[in-house]
Amino acid sequence: MARFVRQGVLICAMTLLAVSGCAEKEPTAAEAGETLKLHITELMKQRHALDVKITDPGERDIPCGEGRAKRTFAATGKDSAPQRKPDGLNDLLLGALSRVAPYEIIEDHGNGPIKLANNEYNTVIILDSPADGQYGARGETECLPIS
Repeated sequence: MARFVRQGVLICAMTLLAVSGCAEKEPTAAEAGETLKLHITELMKQRHALDVKITDPGERDIPCGEGRAKRTFAATGKDSAPQRKPDGLNDLLLGALSRVAPYEIIEDHGNGPIKLANNEYNTVIILDSPADGQYGARGETECLPIS
């Protein structure tokens, strides 16, 4: 009898936890923005990009309404082989990104930018190398609470 009571209590406790929303708290736009910045800068390090430049420091909230905002971040860097084409560079970035964080491809038309998302971190990264021998990555957070 005691075993059934313990099982019942355990089931009730698990149900209460699931219903009460014990899931992790949604990050703020600033917190997710820092994660995005870390992911893109680490991506450039993983590719051993040269002359990395931050083209969008993303240090401000972009209002989405209802007390929510998003953050952006972007960087470029040079490849050691200046003749490599942008599509090939995007593929190299894609391979390196898998060593940084688990992103899922959400848009890839074969030629051009590759759009990826990470639902855990509430971030989207676009691999968009602009020219031969030049890496490009930009991203944004989802619309998240300001504080």
